[in-house]
Amino acid sequence: MASNSTKKLTEGNPLTLILGFSVPMLAGLIFQQMYNLVDTIIVGQTLGDSALAAVGSTGSINFLINGFCMGICSGFAIPVAQRFGAESYDSMRKFVGNSITLSAILSLVITIIVGVFCRQILVIMQTPQDIIDLAYSYISIIFWGIPVTFLYNLTAGIMRSLGDSKTPTYFLIMAACINIVLDIVFIIVLGMSVNGPALATVISQLIAGGSCVIYMKKKFPILKLEKKDLMPGPHHTQVLMSMGIPFGLQYSITAIGSVILQTAVNGLGTIAVASMTAGVKVSMFVVCPFDALGGTMATFAGQNVGAKNIPRVKKGTWTAQLLGTIYAVFILVVLYFTGPYILRLFTSTEVVIKQAMMFLLANAVTYTLLAAVNIFRFSIQGMGYSTFAIYSGVMEMIARILVAFTFVPMIGYAGAIWASPVAWLFAVIFLIPGFYSCCNKLEKKFSAENCHYL
Repeated sequence: MASNSTKKLTEGNPLTLILGFSVPMLAGLIFQQMYNLVDTIIVGQTLGDSALAAVGSTGSINFLINGFCMGICSGFAIPVAQRFGAESYDSMRKFVGNSITLSAILSLVITIIVGVFCRQILVIMQTPQDIIDLAYSYISIIFWGIPVTFLYNLTAGIMRSLGDSKTPTYFLIMAACINIVLDIVFIIVLGMSVNGPALATVISQLIAGGSCVIYMKKKFPILKLEKKDLMPGPHHTQVLMSMGIPFGLQYSITAIGSVILQTAVNGLGTIAVASMTAGVKVSMFVVCPFDALGGTMATFAGQNVGAKNIPRVKKGTWTAQLLGTIYAVFILVVLYFTGPYILRLFTSTEVVIKQAMMFLLANAVTYTLLAAVNIFRFSIQGMGYSTFAIYSGVMEMIARILVAFTFVPMIGYAGAIWASPVAWLFAVIFLIPGFYSCCNKLEKKFSAENCHYL
């Protein structure tokens, strides 16, 4: 039986459930972005524009690698959600145990590979010579902390798959506060450079992941594992890898386009990199509701597919899209009037503020598309079609590459700011028809199973 710490998303009003599940996730994402913002503010105001550009120049490669890791963990949580929705708890525990073993192996392999080739990657990305040493100092520490990234995201993903979106948030908020304190200690008190916020990020995430492990052992009796659950089984390993790897690749394929775009922006000089960095940092903060809605729909769709209720998946997905659209209109108005003041938290250089504002508004007018990308993509993945969702990532990658090789050479920074809106449009054109295709496939599958049993 399910414990009191778990929550079913297969019964009740979808709007109420989606709001109740996504709001705690949103709080966690906001606090996560808050300590990312604090990193950037302290770096920009204390260490200068060169340090700000150095941290920003690693953003796309950071997303490429750590996004792949987080995607794997999110994919591993999908079979857990489906088995929980189907009330098949023995199989669910086997999936949890196998995901732990696979995560340990994958985190070690990925850490070694990116740790060895980190500087070469920055060189290939044409990172400006005046900031490449700072960029390497920052991102190398982040990459050596990849096992910690796996630890938190896997444990948080498992808890969310069982309907608990609050507890991972509490630990993330705690970690955010610790991160802020460590930023101040490392940079202002100890006089460290950009390696200070990198260390702060890794340490705080370690604390969050460790806290999740301790909590799960005490509060989730349904997850009491035996040694046999940790032993990789052919079926469970195959299912997990078929979910996790495509999920991770979807993040990485999207990020490949970002890396290519970042390379093009790097070629425009330090001011352009700093402008994009400031704009991206603010954007990452204001798009948290879209990320929360996406994460919610992965669990919502996963549990309801386990319960074989596809009409409920459709209803929940469009309910989430309505919420995303309302927020998109609201935040566009907010950014239009307050954007310049927010950007001054990062830098006092007027040209950087002006260019960063151009980036923010170009993105904000198309945030409804971003809402759809997150909601429909994660719903598809929650239904078990992780490979299918990769194609939307390919569409985004193609769009960003087109912008990098056409708009940026022709009109410079003004062209780069439209990369994400074009990418979101390309993805949405594919995702919505794809979502209904996946729904139809599952409905036919469940109908055939019912006929078989009759």
